[in-house]
Amino acid sequence: MSDVGMLRLYSQRITDTAFKDAGQVVAWLGAMQGQDYAGTKWAFGLRLGEVTDRDIEQALTDGIILRTWALRGTLHYVAPADIHWLLALIAPRQIAGNARRYKQLELDDVTLTRSTRLIADALHEASLLTRSELFAILTANGISTAGQRGVYMLQRAALERLVYQGPVRRNETTFRALAPGTVLPKDHALAELARRYFMSHGPTTLNDFTAWSGLLISEARTGLEAVRSELAEEKIDDQTYFLSPEKPKALDPSVYLLPGFDEFVLGYRDRSAVLEAQFADAICPGGNGMFTPTLVSEGRIIGTWKRTIKSKIVEIAFTLFRPLSVGEEVEVQAAAARFGTFLGLSAKLIF
Repeated sequence: MSDVGMLRLYSQRITDTAFKDAGQVVAWLGAMQGQDYAGTKWAFGLRLGEVTDRDIEQALTDGIILRTWALRGTLHYVAPADIHWLLALIAPRQIAGNARRYKQLELDDVTLTRSTRLIADALHEASLLTRSELFAILTANGISTAGQRGVYMLQRAALERLVYQGPVRRNETTFRALAPGTVLPKDHALAELARRYFMSHGPTTLNDFTAWSGLLISEARTGLEAVRSELAEEKIDDQTYFLSPEKPKALDPSVYLLPGFDEFVLGYRDRSAVLEAQFADAICPGGNGMFTPTLVSEGRIIGTWKRTIKSKIVEIAFTLFRPLSVGEEVEVQAAAARFGTFLGLSAKLIF
């Protein structure tokens, strides 16, 4: 278990790109961070091999992957077959947790019920509308979208399992109506979410699962206990880690360029297995919730990177936590070239 980081790369299928499409990726992970629209498309690219940014855009357009407010009330990608049971499990607590903010924004139950219906009806008629267009419809019907009111009304409609986010058009989020679907009994849903998480994120802990899912600790424990017999367990420093019983043939020590909001980083409360404590601020400055893209070697984060897109090239500027070995320099070049190919551009490295 000294290779926790490399085992996580394997479990998350970053080092074993066996999936055929983006839908399989997100179904394996259970849910996948989606806050940074441009960056998180590369999270799919990492796990799919020879695909492009346009391929992921097409998957969004075709509804192969859906983007919505899910775990912890933040944006995630989910599979169409999972969106209803997942939201049915986590949305009630999210809605209850928003009560204070609703009150601050003067969004009472009557207003939220009305706004949700207006949004859903508009999308059934128009198929796809931008955020601005939906705001205009609400305003025309006497409901102010000032400040954060509009965003919270859109989120509420999504949590009610009526709408989801489509692809970005001209730098603006679009929305679509969500087709009806089935839900699972709560105990089944808890078990399924736990199964997806521990199989795809292991080695990991109950505390990590609780933080990732946003569930109550009692709910997270119930989910884990339901699938515990399906998992392998390892003890490290009196902490119990759970993972898939599958044994990889070999662990890949290669170098990878990860987007800022990648499950390899955000999928865990405790990141000490992959990141030295003194560099925590480098990947999330000031703990502000905005995560910087990371450079990973042998399962450890060894630096950060930033992209700048120009007409025919993507410039990739690195900030390293330590010098690269000769072998790592070669692998960084290869990883950058792969990212450039994903974007349809040549890659230029800046150190």
